Parts: sequence; structure tokens; C-alpha cells
Amino acid sequence: MNTNILVYAERLRSGIPGIVYELLGKARALAEAHGSDISVLLPGPATEEEVASFGAAHRVLIVEHDAATSPTPEGMLQSVHDAAALTQPGLLLMPATTLASDVAALFAADTGARLVTNCIDFDITHDGITACSRQYGGKILVDVLVDSTPAVLCVLAGAFQEQEGCVTGTPSPVKLPSPVLPDQRMRATRFIPPAPGDVDLAQMPVLLSVGRGIQNKENIGIVEELASKLNGAVCASRPVIDQGWLPLTRQIGRSGLMVKPRVYMAFGISGAPEHVEGMKDAGLIIAINTDRTAPIFNVAHYGVAADALDVVPALLEALENVVQHT
Repeated sequence: MNTNILVYAERLRSGIPGIVYELLGKARALAEAHGSDISVLLPGPATEEEVASFGAAHRVLIVEHDAATSPTPEGMLQSVHDAAALTQPGLLLMPATTLASDVAALFAADTGARLVTNCIDFDITHDGITACSRQYGGKILVDVLVDSTPAVLCVLAGAFQEQEGCVTGTPSPVKLPSPVLPDQRMRATRFIPPAPGDVDLAQMPVLLSVGRGIQNKENIGIVEELASKLNGAVCASRPVIDQGWLPLTRQIGRSGLMVKPRVYMAFGISGAPEHVEGMKDAGLIIAINTDRTAPIFNVAHYGVAADALDVVPALLEALENVVQHT
């Protein structure tokens, strides 16, 4: 089986997103097991630091053209075709972003490659490439076997450890010729940033998550106050989102986001498997729940058997004392 891997390094305005390094980390593990050759396709001008940051790869294919700075699926498709023709990948890894997913679908349609979307895990086996795909908002997990190559996998952010792919090295830079793009049916005219006031939970080092134990929407305010003092953000389990106390963008778990913050504090969360799946890889998990038998304590590094509404004010008071004595 062809185990060569091509990783599409989607570039956003703020730089290269962490999901790219998650894919590189997984590719690196597969390469160690199967001797895979790893290439990275990087659109747009690339600095030496950016190329060096892909040390887990053998080479970085750099392509510069207008579509790289104002990307559209049609514009980036030709670059993926060029990179695939050069590297002959058995596995094409794409971030499950809006743009990359569109590019993946167009590439699969052009080449007849098998496409699996919303992947949260994958592997190379004797039978082919296996992937686990999260469907219907996380309600169903589908195990897929792709028995022919190339396979195209769109992988959700948070599926793997980002640091496993953050390896500095000296991959060979290869400059691809700028493709001649056909008349494109769409073009990017401007970038519309996300609505102010929301946060990218995947990038937050500290997350304070609330569950049913927070009792009502008004009590979330005190947790937000604690989060601001810890330079963190507030998120929630599904029951809180279903109540409309926080927006859907703050939901953690199988039907929400998968996060890996340095610290995850769970206030009044029981620890249903659907929620644990989205936060179990956090660096330090602290659970607060009145129920000593709550499943959340099975994944927590530290636990407090108490009411979250008693613990949060106590933590705020303790932080205030620290500030006053420093």
C-alpha cells in the first residue's frame, strides 16, 4: 500500500492554524510505523521560520499565486493537484475547515479518490486506511475502511496533540510553479472576522466549563468573573447550551468542540461520555461536583466534592488575597 502522506497546510490570516501541526504529528507517527514519506503543501509566500516549523515533514511544497493570499476552493484545487502529481500520496490530509473541505471534495471528485469527512482518528492497517468519522453533530461515530488509495481525509481540530507536530527541522523547500488558473466562478473580496465578543476556545490555555450544577444562567456571571482573572474563557456541557444559557460555540464534547487546554475546570458537570470525549486530553483537569460518584472524577486529576457555587466565590477570594499580597 502507498503510505506516502501529503498534508495541506491551510494558511489563515493569523498564520498557520494548530490543526495543521496536529495532522503533521499524526503523519509523523504513521511514518515511524510504516516508513511513510511526508510532504506539506504550503500556499503563499513562506518564511524560513515557517518552513523550519514543518520539521516533521521531509519537504515543503510552496506555491505562490493570487489564490494563495485570497483563497477559494477552485483556486487552491490546482495547487493540490500539482502537489499530488509530484508526491503521489496514498493519504491526503486536510483540515476540516470550510475552505479545505471544499478543496478536498473537488479533488476527490476529479480523481475518484475516496473522501472521508469529519475524521477524529485514522490509521494505516493491512486492510487499508481506517478512519473514524463524526457525523450528525456528533450523535454518530462511523468507522470507515478505505481499501484503495489515494484516500482524502478531512480531520477535525482537536483530534490529535498539536505539540506532536511542532518539530523544528530542515525539510527541503520545493517551490512549485504558479498554476495557470482558469476563470474562477468565485473570488474572495474581503475577510469578515468573527463576531466580537466570542473566543476561539481551541486556543485558550484555561477553560472553565459549567454544567447543570450551575443551576441557572445568572450564576454563569461569577464563573466568567473567575475566568477573566485566570485569563481563561467559559464553556459548557450540552445541557447548558440546550437551555440557551451560552451560545452553541461554547459547547464542549462529541457534538461540540474538542479542546486540549492546559487547565480545564469542570463546575457542576457530571461527566457524561459525550462531554468527556471533548476534554479528556486537557493538561490538568479539576472537577467540582456535589456528587462524589460523578463520572467526571474518573478523568479528573484533582476533584472537589462540593457545590460549584460555593467553590467559585472561594477561588475569587483566594485570588484577590494573592493579588493584595504581591
